[in-house]
Amino acid sequence: MAASQSGVPPPESRPAMEAPAQVPAAPGDPSAYARAAALDDASLLAECDVQSFVASGPGGQHRNKTETGVRIRHRPTGLQVTATERRSQLMNRVAALERLRERLAKAAFVQKARRTTKVPRSSKRRRLESKRHQSDKKRGRGGGGDW
Repeated sequence: MAASQSGVPPPESRPAMEAPAQVPAAPGDPSAYARAAALDDASLLAECDVQSFVASGPGGQHRNKTETGVRIRHRPTGLQVTATERRSQLMNRVAALERLRERLAKAAFVQKARRTTKVPRSSKRRRLESKRHQSDKKRGRGGGGDW
C-alpha cells in the first residue's frame, strides 16, 4: 500500500517539528541562574511551566479531589520544584515560586577558587620543636622495665 493511500502524508509535506522557544542554559552557567533569580514574580512565572496536580497524603476528601499540588519547571534552566504541603493551590504556588527562587540563587552562587598557601618556615620550626620536646619527654620517662 502506498503512503498516499494510507492516509499519512508523504515525508516532504509533513510539517517540521518546531524548535523549542528557549534553549536550556548550560548546567554550569551561573549567569542564567542569577538573571532568573533577579526577575520579578510575573516575569519569572512567564518563563516557567506551571502544572497543578492532585497531591497525595493526609487531608481527606478536599485534598484527594482537588488539584492543590503545584509543580513549576523553569524552562531556560530546567530546574523543577513542587509544593504540596498546603490545601490551597494559590498558597502552594507561592511556596513553589519561593522554593524556585532559592534554588536559582543557590545555583547562581560561584565559590571563589581557593589559593593554596605555603606554610611559613617559622611555623614548621615551631611544630618540629614541639614534636622534639614531646619525644624527649617520653624518652626521658625510661622506667627501665622488663617487658
